[in-house]
Amino acid sequence: MKRVLIIIVILLISGMTVFTQDIDMSFYIEEYNRTGTSVFDLLDILEAVRGENLTGIGDFYHNAIMVFLQRLPNFTTAPETVAIHDVSRLILQGLGAEKHTESAPYVWTLVEYYHVSQQQNDGFLMHEALVTMGQIGAVEYAPHIVTCMDYFIAHETPDIQTRRKLQLGVTGAVSALEALHEPVGVKPVFFASIGWFDTDIRSFAAAAFPNIMEDPNEIVIEIIQNPFNDPYVKLAAWRAMLRTRAPDSSKAKVAVVAIEMSYTYQSPTRDGQNTLREMRMDAISFFRSARGIEDDSVYAFLERTYREAFYTNNMDKEVMLLIIGTLAAVASDQAVDLLTGFLRELHNRRRSGPWGVNERDLMQYIIPCIAITGTQSRTVLQLLSTIQSSSMYTGAEQNWARNALRALAR
Repeated sequence: MKRVLIIIVILLISGMTVFTQDIDMSFYIEEYNRTGTSVFDLLDILEAVRGENLTGIGDFYHNAIMVFLQRLPNFTTAPETVAIHDVSRLILQGLGAEKHTESAPYVWTLVEYYHVSQQQNDGFLMHEALVTMGQIGAVEYAPHIVTCMDYFIAHETPDIQTRRKLQLGVTGAVSALEALHEPVGVKPVFFASIGWFDTDIRSFAAAAFPNIMEDPNEIVIEIIQNPFNDPYVKLAAWRAMLRTRAPDSSKAKVAVVAIEMSYTYQSPTRDGQNTLREMRMDAISFFRSARGIEDDSVYAFLERTYREAFYTNNMDKEVMLLIIGTLAAVASDQAVDLLTGFLRELHNRRRSGPWGVNERDLMQYIIPCIAITGTQSRTVLQLLSTIQSSSMYTGAEQNWARNALRALAR
């Protein structure tokens, strides 16, 4: 009996909920639609509706924005302008809360009406209208929002007032594109994150970037490969990819492109060259942390990077140690082959020169790295055995090989 009563109570509550959601808005709509209603009357009605804290009234706000836009040209005085802004704000907030997608064309009209390119607009209502576009899921307008973003990004200015207006527009557009999750939003949000805007605006865009697409690897690859994008842009795109929730397999694809472009893109400046080197190091570090390489073309780049760092006027040991550590972490057959080749080259130098502190330091690092791989390659074991027993090596150097052989025998 008690269970039956509980079910009846639940059904009654459910029925009450359905009843309260079926709200009669006819009075408000009739008042709002009356011929000759002033903008102040519209504002009073909207404030009354807001005061009731109603939900499920998207159609009311849809009617409100249509009527408002029809009558907007009739409101021209200064006091009416203030009321117009208040009416716009209440309608936008209402539509956003109701997620009323069908109102997208009318909300977009307000975006254009309050566009910051017009001197009288301060940017606040354009910002709010753009945010609303995202809240109501206006996906078909994503390309239009991107056009706005292009305008903001292209109009850098030292004027403080104009700068503030543009940045209000940017944050509104970024919010909308983040909410819409459309691929077309990836590029503009990325470029906003590295654009001329204030630090907090760039940070806002950078935080939004990973939320637009889970895996934007194809778009990021396009940015990195674009010959018109300088090294700074390429590096920023690679690092933005790392912040996404894309799987490592997708990030690896971008890493390969980043390494390749660090060689094929020719920068005329020293800063640009250093940035490309930084991108190459970053991408290689990814493979080290991922502990895997699926694309065999990566090995050729790793070998090239190692040898270019080796055969230079000032040996770049930092790069070489990174390559060795990466190959040890990957521990594939190809990785072991490269490490073996590097060690054999050092062995030949020990025999016939040149041999110095750098070569000795590299050998001290590379031998235990080979041991980490757990390889049972006969070539590796024979090379280590030769080193441990060769009189041309010091006792300490022989011990490096002996310790590695002991580790590989476990």
